[in-house]
Amino acid sequence: MPANVTPIIVLVAVVVIFYFMLILPQQRRTRAHRELVGGLKNGDEVMTIGGIIGTVRGVTEDKLKLEIASGVEITLSRQAIAQKVEKKKA
Repeated sequence: MPANVTPIIVLVAVVVIFYFMLILPQQRRTRAHRELVGGLKNGDEVMTIGGIIGTVRGVTEDKLKLEIASGVEITLSRQAIAQKVEKKKA
């Protein structure tokens, strides 16, 4: 194997490692978040990226209304939702 081919092989190996360790997991997280936000409906309990927990009361294409206390609603971008909160069983 010629000596000038070895650096090319190392570079390709580094690119492949970066793809599998950084890029692919980020794409999976992005896809999962997109599915979460796309599947929100009235009555779902969610947590925002700021840590506010509330119940979804209205859903539009790019925004949603979140009830954070009895009679207190805020309007948020769908992208501000961090996760869905499982309701506790009594």
